[in-house]
Amino acid sequence: MARVKTGLSGKEKAAMLFIALGPEISAQVMRHLRDDEIEELTLEIANINTVTSEDKNKIIDEFYQLCVAQEYISEGGIEYAKEVLEKALGTQRAIEIINSLTTSLQVKPFDFARKADPAQVLNFIQNEHPQTIALVLSYLKPEQAAIILSSLPQDKQVDVAKRIAKLSSTSPEVIKEVERILEKKLSTLVSQDYTAAGGIQTIVDILNASDRGTEKNILDSLEINDVELAEEIKKRMFVFEDIVILDNRSIQRVLREVDNHDLALALKGASEEVAKVLYSNMSKRMSEMIQEDIQYMGPVRLKDVEDAQQRIVNIIRSLEDAGEIIISRGGGDEIIV
Repeated sequence: MARVKTGLSGKEKAAMLFIALGPEISAQVMRHLRDDEIEELTLEIANINTVTSEDKNKIIDEFYQLCVAQEYISEGGIEYAKEVLEKALGTQRAIEIINSLTTSLQVKPFDFARKADPAQVLNFIQNEHPQTIALVLSYLKPEQAAIILSSLPQDKQVDVAKRIAKLSSTSPEVIKEVERILEKKLSTLVSQDYTAAGGIQTIVDILNASDRGTEKNILDSLEINDVELAEEIKKRMFVFEDIVILDNRSIQRVLREVDNHDLALALKGASEEVAKVLYSNMSKRMSEMIQEDIQYMGPVRLKDVEDAQQRIVNIIRSLEDAGEIIISRGGGDEIIV
């Protein structure tokens, strides 16, 4: 079976694969990548002068093997994939492919729990220590974790949310033991990758998928016993770019409260999508004034732009708290017209 020469990084292999696939297919794949990934991949592609036919064939062959292995893992788990690959490619190559998948494709702990019904997971973990609950929720999809978090008693919601925000990395032995017990209950696959989970962004993602009541209970309580953590979470709950998810009436209400200088500063660093939404909700006169302010503003510091955007976000959250606008959320929120 063809194999790519050793010493190549994952980025180099990905760049060679994109070259092998050609511009049309590569462009379609790039649409699914993050901006930073596209930037890194573009640099790698630019640094490759030529790719021989032999290397192209080897790269495509290796990529195919990884795709097949990933399908086996999805169907029957890592052990099943390893068994099938060993029969087809030999023990050593099977181990190499599995190891490559569990690192570069990040087969995460609690993969089986992400495929289970949240109610089943809740049934098992609801009486566990808050630290154990926090660990499990950190590895679930935000939507699943939100359902479970919302179903916990209010005092435990806060405790678990705080622990998720302060999680960094956890001992592989601890994760393995929790997985083993949960696997026994749910009778499914255990994954073997032990990547770090938790942190502020994790709880932000979970709260963004939760209903407003759960979010408010957790943040109100955190503001009492951990003000800094509450503020950091609130800053990330709704970012300036999220303005595009507001309806026109809400945007117009926000614009009435925003200082024009802040608005001009914020738009100076706004994406084309955000700018289009904001300008479309201004009067022609206001739009011309803001664009004129931006034109005469000249170069500005990035921090000043970010501060102005954050002040607008603070206005949005205060209007939401006052019930004057509604931000579409997960969970059980209902919009009453």
